[in-house]
Amino acid sequence: MTDILKFSIPGKPEYVGTVRLAVSSLANCAGFDIEAVEDIKVAVSEACTNVVCHGKSNRDDCYEVACEISEERIIILVIDRAGGYDMSQYQRPVMDNPKEGGLGIFIIKALMDEVDIFSELGMGTSIKMVKYLNRL
Repeated sequence: MTDILKFSIPGKPEYVGTVRLAVSSLANCAGFDIEAVEDIKVAVSEACTNVVCHGKSNRDDCYEVACEISEERIIILVIDRAGGYDMSQYQRPVMDNPKEGGLGIFIIKALMDEVDIFSELGMGTSIKMVKYLNRL
């Protein structure tokens, strides 16, 4: 059985924590251990912060977060329908010379089991993050 929950969030920084808390609660209820819940919280925060800080929408526009929970995994989609960017311009950060910005996608990919990013200029960006539940 799969449950899907969707949130529409104003593009304001003060709501990132609310999304983080809601998604971590869902992951906890789904049976993820504390370490996995923490990874999910950080990844969701990074994805939402990217929308709020780098999205081309104004602060009154909303973005969406959808969570699909099943017995095996949680899938989290963060969808911003404004702006978008050219993924070919993304450069992996250099760890021995980090600079501000550019680490969000790297962090998300390090914490989640699967990450897909779809972006089209003028159409927006969608980040799909998957974390598998390792039950014994």
